[in-house]
Amino acid sequence: MKILITGINGFIGTHLMESISAKSSWHVQGFDIKSDNLEPFMRSPNFKFTSGDIFKDEKWLEEQVESSDIVLPLAGIAKPAYYLQKPIWTFELDFEQNLKMVRLCSKYKKRIIFPSTSEVYGMSSESSLKEDESQLITGPINKMRWIYSCSKQMMDRLIFAYGQEEGLNFTLFRPFNWVGPRLDTFKDASENRARSITQMIYDVIVHSRISLVNGGEQRRSFTWIGDGIEGLIAIIENKENKANGQIFNIGNPDNNYSIKELAEMLLDEMKKFPVYREKAEKTVLEAISADIYYGKTYDDMQDRRPSVEKMETLLGWTPRTGMRDLLNRTISWYADQETLN
Repeated sequence: MKILITGINGFIGTHLMESISAKSSWHVQGFDIKSDNLEPFMRSPNFKFTSGDIFKDEKWLEEQVESSDIVLPLAGIAKPAYYLQKPIWTFELDFEQNLKMVRLCSKYKKRIIFPSTSEVYGMSSESSLKEDESQLITGPINKMRWIYSCSKQMMDRLIFAYGQEEGLNFTLFRPFNWVGPRLDTFKDASENRARSITQMIYDVIVHSRISLVNGGEQRRSFTWIGDGIEGLIAIIENKENKANGQIFNIGNPDNNYSIKELAEMLLDEMKKFPVYREKAEKTVLEAISADIYYGKTYDDMQDRRPSVEKMETLLGWTPRTGMRDLLNRTISWYADQETLN
């Protein structure tokens, strides 16, 4: 089986390659602008990498879709800071460029596994978010945060429509705050562009201060990247075709905590590492308004807890990694690998 993966150099792509390399004989054609995270796989006979630009290399991409069995378009923007600073680019990449991939899959009758997002649920107040039932509710137009959510939601709807009208074989998956090594870099964090855990680790080391946007009362469900990848592998394997035409949440409802609780647990775990202990002991938590931290076009949802019943029932997947364990593993990687240079 041959899988075409765009955006393979990113967080999900590199962890997926680790799993594929260790557990399968699948052939992977990777595509991305950079390959700095892919060095461990470059000599594998089952892996080929091509450097390119998804905006420009349309002929090559069409050839690869035609010769592949599965297409996994991971290229996209997934950091809130970028939604606010580059909203047009976010839409162009997350929607327009990936729409080309969907149309090619439909044209050549290829299976597509598309990364949706937990953000499509938006401001939904439901206590457990269900793929086929929960309302998708976003904020006002002047809150630029939602351009990412709306781009992904429209992709979900179009893929579903292609499945209905043209027989496109698809699966959508919605990651809920996947966490682990290579999530973001300290360079991202130095520019306040990293996601929560990387940003907090950096701020502890550099500033001895963690900023809690709007007090950190908003809640998220954090998922160890290894658990998430196991779910994604189950979707790719697609035993008995049970993933066909389905939408799956991949998250850990038991790891549902406020951002303030996350910060407190992170500090506890960082104190266990000699390299971070002194800084963590000195770190203070400070509340800061979203307007000051992100700007006036930011908006947020108060809670996001997934139902994973479909993954459990259809594919036999359940998350296994608890909150403190995933934090400790993530901190350990940053302690070994990331520097402030």
